[in-house]
Amino acid sequence: MDPPVIRLAHCQVQVFCLQVPGACPSCGEDLRERRLQEAPVSLPSPFSNAHKTSCCLLVAPAHNNTTSEFDGTSDLHTGISNTEGVVYNYTRAGVVRELSGWERCVSVPLVRPDMFHLLNQWDQYLQNHSEGPSWDPTWHRFDEQHHNCLSFCLSFVNRVLAAEGREALSRETFTQIFILPRVQRVQKYLFLYKHLQTHQYYLVDREEDREEDTQEGI
Repeated sequence: MDPPVIRLAHCQVQVFCLQVPGACPSCGEDLRERRLQEAPVSLPSPFSNAHKTSCCLLVAPAHNNTTSEFDGTSDLHTGISNTEGVVYNYTRAGVVRELSGWERCVSVPLVRPDMFHLLNQWDQYLQNHSEGPSWDPTWHRFDEQHHNCLSFCLSFVNRVLAAEGREALSRETFTQIFILPRVQRVQKYLFLYKHLQTHQYYLVDREEDREEDTQEGI
């Protein structure tokens, strides 16, 4: 397991690192002899093990993505988890149900913990949806642009929304709300992590860091 990214504050800068330094990389002051303005904290990883989630939209590198990265240029694959962490995802062979292979992905919860009526029906909804003719390769061919894994997930979410008496989402709205914010966060995290593997520290002005957090709502 990769070590977590650590953030600490000193002399009006945010210091990101993989190991807490003995001296501030900005001003050089010995950090061991004084109390830090803020205690070091480990940043939560943006990745989840899908098989330990329930009722989530999942995003992972596609099987043909040999670099396994969220770099904005590589293909991604999406799926939906049931209440037991089984991932339903649409492929050229139809819908597959996987108990492994999604250990490092982005998960987006789709159901609040207090929505008991929906939680109780989720697995049946998902099973029924996966058995529909739209996802049977005998009737409909997989198309990378118009009938793909994202189509499967969006169709399922809209099916649940309809059952709840709510309005359907367009593909653009679905992507903007559920996928892009999480993928962008992963991209920032990976950029930071790669930088720290080479340069040890990444310094950000504390005011600038606060403004960015406010703008993005992270």
